[in-house]
Amino acid sequence: MFQSSTLQAAVESVKEEVIQWRRYLHENPELSFEEENTSQFVYDTLCSFGNLEVSRPTKYSVMARLIGPQPGKTLGIRADMDALPIQEENTFDFVSKAPGIMHACGHDGHTAMLLGTAKVLAGFKDQLKGEVRFFFQHAEEYFPGGAKEMVEAGVMKGVDFVIAAHLMSHVDFGKVGITYGPMMAAPDAFWITINGIGGHGGMPHQTTDSIAIGAQVVTNLQHIVSRNTDPLDNLVVSIGKFVGGEAANVIANSVEINGTVRSFDEKVRASVPVLMERIVKGITEAHGATYEFKYVNGYMPVINHDEVTRVIEDTVREVYGDDTVEIQRPSMGAEDFSAFQKEAPSAYFLIGARNEEKGIVYPHHHPRFTVDEDAFEYGVKIFANAVFKFLG
Repeated sequence: MFQSSTLQAAVESVKEEVIQWRRYLHENPELSFEEENTSQFVYDTLCSFGNLEVSRPTKYSVMARLIGPQPGKTLGIRADMDALPIQEENTFDFVSKAPGIMHACGHDGHTAMLLGTAKVLAGFKDQLKGEVRFFFQHAEEYFPGGAKEMVEAGVMKGVDFVIAAHLMSHVDFGKVGITYGPMMAAPDAFWITINGIGGHGGMPHQTTDSIAIGAQVVTNLQHIVSRNTDPLDNLVVSIGKFVGGEAANVIANSVEINGTVRSFDEKVRASVPVLMERIVKGITEAHGATYEFKYVNGYMPVINHDEVTRVIEDTVREVYGDDTVEIQRPSMGAEDFSAFQKEAPSAYFLIGARNEEKGIVYPHHHPRFTVDEDAFEYGVKIFANAVFKFLG
């Protein structure tokens, strides 16, 4: 691994800039597919570094290429840039200026860390073998996702490996989470409408009660996990929305049910909508109701490549020591980084950003979410050192 003391000094030199970039982005969040100012800020900042070929692969994304004088492999590093539709409740000096929009998942930190990495490595262009591509991706939070758009725009052509990291609220500061193989699930979504016959709450015999039927549907959908699939398969079926009725004494005409399915295995994933519709059809027909059913596949599961993951783990151990590494179990969360993974061997890892001593304890997507800014140095240093490990 490249261990120049000047590389480590360069990482130290960008620490404060990375924090300031993150704070600017936190103050000025933009939603998925709306990252106009964010992407322009990233573009302009990258152009100021020199030695980079900066482009706009899609309307709201940015790519920078650092091409060394010697031939070699190409490594891609990705950061996401979008925020969430959440009203921030933090009280620090750089809270969101955009009503109802907040960086509540750490993407501001991801962007800042990758900017810092690009600035550091731009100073080492003459020592680089091959190429580094920095992907600043829009719309991770909103399906169909910005990763797919960037891949379709050709950013992964010629890329040999691709890596990314996530600042994580359940991993303590000073730790780096590593997962081999399946890491994050495929997040699918479904919508069910039960159509009955409404009427007076005191005369239920004159109605077809869509809420009572819908309640049976919700209960029986859990049988897909508990009784229709192998207990050793990872599968979640969750109802997030159940809407029906207007008044306490009125039986509703219809009820709407909306939820998510999380899985890793493609055969299991394909079986779920078939099983779901069989349950919905059987229950509604048994009670004289009708139904509408829609099922949409979301992102592919995030599955890490063993050899690429090993390089990341080795980098962390060599830079920060063995105690820094935490081997993590798979999560039923989701990430559209999987679109990049389809194109090249890859690894996705976690950087600890929780710090109870500083009161940084809130989970992702919470209105008081934040991250320990001292964690940014971990991201920049791991990325910068990993580049020389991957490219020789």
